[in-house]
Amino acid sequence: MKKKTLIIKRYCPGKNSANPLKHFDGKCHGPLPWERGWSEALQAGRIFHIFSWTTIIIKTFLLLSFALGLMLFMGCKNHNKNKVGAATETEEIYSCSMHPQIIEHAPGRCPICGMTLVKKENAAREISKVDLSTLLEPVNNTVLSSVPVTSVKFEKQQLRLNALGTVEYDTRFMKTISARVSGRINKLYIKYRFQPVRAGEKIMELYSPELLTAQQNLLFLIKNDPENKPLIDAAKQRLLLLGMHESDLQRMITNGNAQPNVTVYSNYTGHIHEAGQKGYSPEPVSFPTETPELTVKEGMYIDRGQPVFQVNNMDHVWISLNLFPGDNSLVKVGTPVTIITETEPGKKIKGKINFIEPFYRDNSKTVTARVYLDNSALMIPVGSQVTATVDVNSTSGNWLPESAVLSLGLDKVVFLKEGKVFKVKPVTTGITANNLIQITAGLNAKDSVAANAQFLVDSEGFIKVKK
Repeated sequence: MKKKTLIIKRYCPGKNSANPLKHFDGKCHGPLPWERGWSEALQAGRIFHIFSWTTIIIKTFLLLSFALGLMLFMGCKNHNKNKVGAATETEEIYSCSMHPQIIEHAPGRCPICGMTLVKKENAAREISKVDLSTLLEPVNNTVLSSVPVTSVKFEKQQLRLNALGTVEYDTRFMKTISARVSGRINKLYIKYRFQPVRAGEKIMELYSPELLTAQQNLLFLIKNDPENKPLIDAAKQRLLLLGMHESDLQRMITNGNAQPNVTVYSNYTGHIHEAGQKGYSPEPVSFPTETPELTVKEGMYIDRGQPVFQVNNMDHVWISLNLFPGDNSLVKVGTPVTIITETEPGKKIKGKINFIEPFYRDNSKTVTARVYLDNSALMIPVGSQVTATVDVNSTSGNWLPESAVLSLGLDKVVFLKEGKVFKVKPVTTGITANNLIQITAGLNAKDSVAANAQFLVDSEGFIKVKK
């Protein structure tokens, strides 16, 4: 059986077609659909038409959704921005000029000093609208920042100065034991430095030909001319002046024999120091790791008038307080002082300034003030460190927090706020007390300066001061 062949003419359906297809897009889509027959062609056209409109609808829906979401996002962003900006602009911060760490959100008084809190700009606000000329300012004297600011305040301050000091011997009570006659030390009762001694104790036994001759002369007068009282009394007085003790003199007269060795006694109470050692030293007293030996030995010869020992009395000491030159003008003789020693930190000792030295000690640029103390009951070791609080009179002036002033050695500067930047401003300062520093020149009450000057200085930066 032969297969039938179907011949189909390929053409584009149009006006000449007996049953023209409706043009759903105005174009001819080729003969392929008609090769499957008219019904299949019509079905394919409808399917293509349906998919085309579905694609348009989906794209339109997605575009509208994207536009709506973008509008909602921009609206929320602007709302949050306005909300943050409004909060930033309406938030009020109040701080104390003398104590910048006190921050309040309502007017009031400082809980530390009682001053009225000052309204200041919000430090959290961003710096904006800064022109190029501001950014091009030299960095060694201009800083762009939004740190807290403060201003000088004129008030009366009750000042208390803190000072460090050292316990030293009171040189007014230092005594010296000297040789009254020449001779040889046959026996020495003092064996080491700082050995305690009391008045009336033996120091050494001395052989002196001069003392031996004076004793023999007295015994000769008593034996041969006992009625000559003036001459005998003169001989006794000579022996006493040469250093012979009265008890030894009476024993010698009673025995009738001259003593070759005469005992020398101490007339003072204290600690033995080598003769010639400085009892006063500008430097703090330092003690060796071991007690050094005496240079005075048994068998040594001494000359008349030679200092042999020095006796320092520990019952009387003074405290040398170091005062800075700026504080020297505030401290006067009689100013009360409260002292705390390192040996008894919990005990406060009351005293007063008794003397102010009119010179600088070696290798020091502080003025030394002395406080005399009776150390018989306190027994404070010489050389120990003390801290003192000096109560000076109240002083009026312009004051800034000490942290607002930067020291450059000989110069003092602050960071003065000018618009949105801080510029270096030299100032003249006075005394420093109670974490405050006195401003004598360079600022007025309307100037605002950075509360913490160190915060604006780079670790390797140098602040240039215009002279």
